[in-house]
Amino acid sequence: MNRKLIRPNLGEIKEKMNRESSKKKSHPSFETYAENYYYLKQMNRKTPMAVVFKDGERVEGHIEWYDKNCIKVNRSNAPNLLVYKSSLKYLYKLKDSKKSNSSKKSRGRPKSQ
Repeated sequence: MNRKLIRPNLGEIKEKMNRESSKKKSHPSFETYAENYYYLKQMNRKTPMAVVFKDGERVEGHIEWYDKNCIKVNRSNAPNLLVYKSSLKYLYKLKDSKKSNSSKKSRGRPKSQ
């Protein structure tokens, strides 16, 4: 009985290897969008914020809008500010006086009679 030797075509194998090597995995994105999420969350809740500048000056208000380079701080008793992000040192949330007052009232001890 004559048996045929089945050999793969080396040209096809080389082409397949070249195609697979060109389909390398891409690197994960460096952009996490965490900053955008944080700003949107604070804007929607109108969270009172403190903005601290690099020179130490502190401004209070809530964030009205933001873009790639700036944030707009809306203040109640003063003019609104358009602040460059490059001039910021950090931001933080201010304690909400309404929430702290209501929590103090609920913590009180019942009066003994």
